Amino acid sequence: MADPTPILNLQKARYHWPGREAFGLTVPELHLNAGETTLLLGASGSGKSTLLSLICGIVTAQSGTVCVAGTDISSLSEGHRDRFRAEHIGLIFQQFNLLPYASVRDNILLPLQFAPRRRARVKAPHDEAKRLCLELDLPKEVMLKRAGTLSVGQQQRVAAARALIGAPPLILADEPTSALDAATQATFLRLLFAQSKRNGTAILMVSHDARLAKQFDHVIEMSDIASTLAEPV
Repeated sequence: MADPTPILNLQKARYHWPGREAFGLTVPELHLNAGETTLLLGASGSGKSTLLSLICGIVTAQSGTVCVAGTDISSLSEGHRDRFRAEHIGLIFQQFNLLPYASVRDNILLPLQFAPRRRARVKAPHDEAKRLCLELDLPKEVMLKRAGTLSVGQQQRVAAARALIGAPPLILADEPTSALDAATQATFLRLLFAQSKRNGTAILMVSHDARLAKQFDHVIEMSDIASTLAEPV
């Protein structure tokens, strides 16, 4: 029987940036189940970045709960939040945040250094990195190349492989397709979803591009699930 506990569950979560009372975000309710793909749409200033920071535990809610895989991360110490994030959340950043002088393989394997349980799920890390590259349409010869020498589209797929390795239950993607044309966007999402389905990983992607909507299980407007104060966050 499938676990009914949502992978992501926010209830009455509220956050204000310290010292800036006019900047705040309130999320009455948001949940995401295992294996689901959800697109969160919102304009600049709608609070998307603050929401991702709450889910990652980079900042913590002043009230309410932010639960990832059944754990309220707001209740954890800063160090425990860092370790919890490494174990449970794969991150795909808008600018990818790869180590440019490190090899593709070392970039992909990096999360396993900070997540023992995630590492334990990978019997042969180098083989798994190679498998992810091939299934994300990256040629095997890129494995030893420096990440900074790759094209934007290739770097994006390396970032996806890094997020996927070790099968974390949740992947957060922050505008990862913004620099790509429509055809490359579609290919990337198809490959990403295939890997997430294989691992039962849920995906929450934030974007301003409504054209991506038809490729996701669910689409949510930021304005429907959150409110901000007078100034953008």
